Amino acid sequence: MPRILRHLLAALPLLAAAALPLSAAAQIAPKRTDPGARPEAMMWVGNSFFYYNNSMHNHFGQLVSSLGEKPGVRGTSVTISGSGLDWHDMESLVRPNGIGRYSFVGDNEIRFNPPGKQYDTVVMMDCSQCPVHPQLQQAFHDTVKKDAEILRKQGIRPVLFMSWAYKDKPEMTQQLAEQYTKAGNANDAMVIPAGLAFAKAISRQPGLELYQPDKRHPSVAGTYLASCATYATLFRKSPVGASYTAGLPPETARLLQQAAWDAVQEYFSAK
Repeated sequence: MPRILRHLLAALPLLAAAALPLSAAAQIAPKRTDPGARPEAMMWVGNSFFYYNNSMHNHFGQLVSSLGEKPGVRGTSVTISGSGLDWHDMESLVRPNGIGRYSFVGDNEIRFNPPGKQYDTVVMMDCSQCPVHPQLQQAFHDTVKKDAEILRKQGIRPVLFMSWAYKDKPEMTQQLAEQYTKAGNANDAMVIPAGLAFAKAISRQPGLELYQPDKRHPSVAGTYLASCATYATLFRKSPVGASYTAGLPPETARLLQQAAWDAVQEYFSAK
């Protein structure tokens, strides 16, 4: 057999694997697929991946409103630069009548929210590499377990936010997907597959810039895409057609909306 033919035959399995959709390459499937009641008050607990571009919770709130969802979703971002999830004191963050006791509305007016529990949903994200770092991975799983128990005791839904791969390390996509899905399954928590949505959008338009120059943090397009994935997960509706585009060109926004919806559907239909 000619040498070149032998090399081609040896490469076929690798080419076939590369052609598989992201959902088919995933090693495990999420157990929780029903998000339950739609959120009305959300706390986002994480790091700079959330607060870049005037904060993901702001984009998410405007996206939800533009899709005609009423009431809107009140959101609060609790972030620490460079932090892991274990840097946050969850019990303190969700204490009754603590964070979220009042909101600024209208012309900087103060509105006092009903007393007691201030949030029905908490979205949690670890540091960008903590879930897959050999020295920090166990802390990720331990912290998710601890925080999920704290939240459930107060009747708050725990949700995990699967972050995206670094631009120059695409192999992180499946690594992060596996660890977030494992943690979600172990703690009966929904997982927002934002990282898979990033990979989906990049596969459809490789030139689309979802990152800042540091190849880690999201561009406005990246934050918008993650917001769309969050909506698709928690509302289990398509964000396609949303009038809010975060200032992106309409065709770009629509591509991101569709990529988010397709990634979410594939993730939750995986067997």
